Amino acid sequence: MKKIEGGLEDQEARALLTNLVANIRDRQSTEQLDSEPADPELDPISIDQLTNYIEQALLETPELQQVWVSGEVSSASTHPSGIYFTLKDRIGKASVPAVVWKSQISELEIHPQPGMQILAFGRISVYAPHGKYQFQVQQVLPLGEGLQALKLQRLKQRLAAEGLFDQDRKQLLPAHPRTIAVVTSATAAAWGDIQRVWRSRYPGMLVLLSPATVQGESAPQSIERAINRVTIDGRAEVLILARGGGAIEDLSCFNSEIVVRAIADCSIPVVTGIGHERDESLADLAADVYAATPTTAAAIVIPDLENLIDEHLERIDRVKATIQRVLIDRQNQLNQLRIRCDRIQPDRQLALEQVRLKQLQQRLRRAITAKLEFAQQAHLHLRERSQALDPQLVLQRGYALVRQNSGEIVRDSHHLEIGAELSIKLGTGQAKVTVIEINHGQKERVEL
Repeated sequence: MKKIEGGLEDQEARALLTNLVANIRDRQSTEQLDSEPADPELDPISIDQLTNYIEQALLETPELQQVWVSGEVSSASTHPSGIYFTLKDRIGKASVPAVVWKSQISELEIHPQPGMQILAFGRISVYAPHGKYQFQVQQVLPLGEGLQALKLQRLKQRLAAEGLFDQDRKQLLPAHPRTIAVVTSATAAAWGDIQRVWRSRYPGMLVLLSPATVQGESAPQSIERAINRVTIDGRAEVLILARGGGAIEDLSCFNSEIVVRAIADCSIPVVTGIGHERDESLADLAADVYAATPTTAAAIVIPDLENLIDEHLERIDRVKATIQRVLIDRQNQLNQLRIRCDRIQPDRQLALEQVRLKQLQQRLRRAITAKLEFAQQAHLHLRERSQALDPQLVLQRGYALVRQNSGEIVRDSHHLEIGAELSIKLGTGQAKVTVIEINHGQKERVEL
């Protein structure tokens, strides 16, 4: 794949045309070897054949089938079949007709507009009806700063999709940090600005410098290493990533994916103070807090000692006032209790309660005595009933209990047989008898 800046250079153009002519001649020579020599004046080729030769030669030139071309759009119009425009050289006078077919329009990053500097990707083809070549475009990108802005936008979208800029992952800054770390160049003005804020606001605070290169190609890796040093050291509670103002290209390292990920992975809160009046960098979006300048960043992180003293004195005054209010409230409550005590006469109330307690004790004793007497009467009654139902007492009054040999009690004479042996239990002792006579007459009424 080859990138062509502006139009083709003269030398390249001559070489390319020479190759095209050579290819056409080679094809013609091959065809003539297979036939009789012909008189060129009597055996011409058709326009279609000539166009086909040229088109085939273009197809067999890989450099022209996948090529990036930069230039300025001089005209553009939209048709049902696609977008037709002319791409001219930004310096020279060369131009080339170009087309984006309808099926490819949705894939374009931007649509070509007159006056726009673009970078177009596609292939060179021949438009047979007009005998012209044209540039069939498959992709259009903005050129120069526009291309850089597009790349930056793509990176921003990708990192945002990963959640690196989400608000819920940002850490809160410590209210009174004892140790802070600064990542910047040791010779940069930003470091001097931070030191001035530090000495004027809280000179007793410990400030650690983790030096880094903040400009140039090596800056992203240097910043990453500096942030990692702070994390490994473990003393700092918050980190300031700072750089003074500069051109946009000088600040490009803060739009690096390496720096963004280093900030997102940092275990302590990160505050950025990069440059002056400019748009937010990706580092700002990834940071927990960002400021417009190193001075502002330092003021956010480093508390003002005088303000802390004033706040402390105010807290003391508030505590004193609160204690005084509480003492007054408690004294008022105590006075109210004394008044109530005088009004209700606690001694008299205590005497009344003692009398009531003795009355309750007497009532309780009477209730317990009554319950006990009732329980004793019930016990005697149950005892008499149980004695009356005792079978042994019945036998002692002259009755007997008759059982068969099987142990079954005999209740009816119809269950007896002559000669059957029975067991008779008396009030005292028992006897074995044999049935010699059975009488099934009326039962006698017996009084127990």
